[in-house]
Amino acid sequence: MGRRKRQDYITIPHQGTKPEWVQGVSTEELLAANGTNVGALGSVEIAYSLETIARELDGRCAKGAAEGIAKPRVLVAGYGEDAKRTIRACSDAGIDAYAIYAECDRQAAYVRIAAGAVKVSEEFSEAVFSNSYALLTACESCGAQAVLALDEDLGCDRHFCGLSEAKGVKVFRAIASSTPQSGWLVCQGTPVVHEAAWRKCPSCGLMFDVATLAAGHFRCPGCGGMYRMSSSERICDLLDAGSFVEWDRGLPQADPLGFPGYLDKIETTCEETGLDEAVRCGAGTIAGMRFALAIMDSRFFMGSMGSVVGEKIARTVERATEGHLPLVIFTASGGARMQEGLVSLMQMAKVSCALSAHAQAGLLYVSVLTDPTTGGVTASFAMQGDIILAEPHALIGFAGQRVIRDTIKQELPEGFQSAEFALEHGLIDAIVPREELREKLAHIMAIHEASSKHCMLEDGVSLSYAAVSENLSGEGGTYNTVTYGMFPQLKRAFSVASQRFMTTKPKQARPSLFGKSKKQRASERRLEALLRGGFYAEDGILLDDEADGSSESDEKRGVGLADRARKRGDAARVGASNDAWESVQLARNTRRPTAMAYVREFVDGFIELHGDRSFADDGAIVAGIGWIGSHPVTVIVQEKGADLKERLARNFGCPQPEGYRKSLRLMKQAEKFGRPVVCIVDTQGAFCGTEAEQRGAGNAIADNLIAMAGLRVPIVSVLVGEGGSGGALALALADRVAMQEHAVYSVLSPEGFASILWKDRSRAPEAAAVMKMSAREVYDMGIVDDVLPEGEGPAHENPEVAAAFVRGYVVRALEELDGVPVSQMLEERYARFRRL
Repeated sequence: MGRRKRQDYITIPHQGTKPEWVQGVSTEELLAANGTNVGALGSVEIAYSLETIARELDGRCAKGAAEGIAKPRVLVAGYGEDAKRTIRACSDAGIDAYAIYAECDRQAAYVRIAAGAVKVSEEFSEAVFSNSYALLTACESCGAQAVLALDEDLGCDRHFCGLSEAKGVKVFRAIASSTPQSGWLVCQGTPVVHEAAWRKCPSCGLMFDVATLAAGHFRCPGCGGMYRMSSSERICDLLDAGSFVEWDRGLPQADPLGFPGYLDKIETTCEETGLDEAVRCGAGTIAGMRFALAIMDSRFFMGSMGSVVGEKIARTVERATEGHLPLVIFTASGGARMQEGLVSLMQMAKVSCALSAHAQAGLLYVSVLTDPTTGGVTASFAMQGDIILAEPHALIGFAGQRVIRDTIKQELPEGFQSAEFALEHGLIDAIVPREELREKLAHIMAIHEASSKHCMLEDGVSLSYAAVSENLSGEGGTYNTVTYGMFPQLKRAFSVASQRFMTTKPKQARPSLFGKSKKQRASERRLEALLRGGFYAEDGILLDDEADGSSESDEKRGVGLADRARKRGDAARVGASNDAWESVQLARNTRRPTAMAYVREFVDGFIELHGDRSFADDGAIVAGIGWIGSHPVTVIVQEKGADLKERLARNFGCPQPEGYRKSLRLMKQAEKFGRPVVCIVDTQGAFCGTEAEQRGAGNAIADNLIAMAGLRVPIVSVLVGEGGSGGALALALADRVAMQEHAVYSVLSPEGFASILWKDRSRAPEAAAVMKMSAREVYDMGIVDDVLPEGEGPAHENPEVAAAFVRGYVVRALEELDGVPVSQMLEERYARFRRL
């Protein structure tokens, strides 16, 4: 349409019958009347010329004569040069073409040459030129009998065409908008059953009909903004059709403060909304799995929490506990209801008590935070879920932003109190788009329920990943069918870092770090160290034994160039037949599959859960839930990153304290639901730094160790790369521990060991041999239970084969541990480490 590139021709399949206005007319007659056969373009449709359209519309002019319509009148849905050419062609064909425009384009050429024009917006936006409400309103305003759609998507929108037909307006779309003479196709619409209901987007201000919004999960088709959904809309969008049964509707209202006009206002709100309170409660199913449900509705007193709201939610939780049902609560609230004073505040305590009993029964509670979730709701049941999900861009916070600004007299950071802000700071598990929410909730409930005795779907099918996926993808489940997408298969990625690591290019000059932040300088030093040969986290030693110049420490000790050369030669001779040093080099190979490559390869339906719920989300530890074979599992891995950008974001796989606290949180959750824990270990060690010490790095690792020692579910750990010091052990205190054949496990890096004991880092190969770091040596010491082959070569040469061996070991270990009494498992776990 002038501002975007368009293809020359578009075609649509033959619909089987001609439009009503050409019934009884042969194809030959239509072609003779300036029609064009576009069958050569792969279709058997007829493209009609503007002259043909004019003759058909001319018959309607008599009906509109009383309104002063003397010539056929059309609305050109487009702008720019394409609209200008179309308007001129219409004029030549005897058609009055009306333009639509934004106020800022009032003087545009295509507007000035039109027979008339209708303003549809103040500011230009492409979305408004294909907005159904704007176009139909413009047609009504100017009396247009047809719409000439220059946008292919608009012409193919059968719902819009159906709405137009219901208004007596025909829709044609251009074969090529740049050449109107090429012909126009008649657009067929979906019949409209009910009169369209329109809602305004709170973000862009455009109007859309509710049917279109519902099909898109109430996300604005124009700007992508989120509409606030009513409780009824959520039920229709989320649950299996016809499965919702409402509980506790019509509880008597209370007025504990005798607040003037309060009960009258409640009565009025009930009549306006059709609700009895700011929450609807009941039970329903997703993919055949039954659960209890509470949905807050912001249309009723802004979703504020009064005594009836608290009572309904508490009763729902209690019924879920009695019925052994999972629980999902959608929050949307401005906080406590002021008209009920302290009684409103007590609802926070009442619901929390009910949720505590639900948790003690070993039942799942998922909290879904929507816009807005604030005040007392945030400080109670909204943040008490086993899993906390949020919708994109939802407002989430305790104190209002205005109150915070007035109190601390500071400007708040961008995105403050948003779902994205909460995720970054570790307060929620995940942000889930609405179109994925049904699927996500189904798999979360399936994974949790599979460990309990209630492991059947409503249709009697055994609960499994495949069964839930099939139910989700079945036709006619809800208003919108949700199809589960498999995770991508493992791909071999050669990062920039690995390419540079394998070359013999001259060493680059160290870039200047002047003027950069402390965090930037630290990241760049680690990156530079990685490219030169590595970085060891726990003692901060750079793994660079190239020694192309005298180091400061060497100069202080008076070590000469000849001595350093001799030491390098000795180290090389040691390394020539040194399996441990060879494994160190292979474990550090930047092409080696990272932990997440194994997760993608054999963990079905993995759902990542973020954050430590108090400070941040550490990218060096990835945790979540999924299926390995028929086993629902909690998966916790240490991830280095597959390329430079990801390695920086994941701190080179060196976890921060919050990473270990995240893993502890997920392990405790697994224990609650009786779900095994599978850990994949690959780290140089826990990150050492001032901030890590301030946030209790040692405490976090210690907490993990004591928790794993007594965890009442099976734990299986596999070392797939580096197993560095306590940072690795924090995920390796397990019932079964294995290593890949080229993985390493040690108390310290070989460079660190050599530096501390021999004051000479260049003896790292010798140190690796002394420490017995290789998988076979670690196995011989009785520290690991098995050494896993990697295939004909190391893992980076055949990643699928290496992953198959890891998966096989994990499945065997889980089957061995399945059914072992908890007391026996804990005794054997203790004995395993007690003998060392």
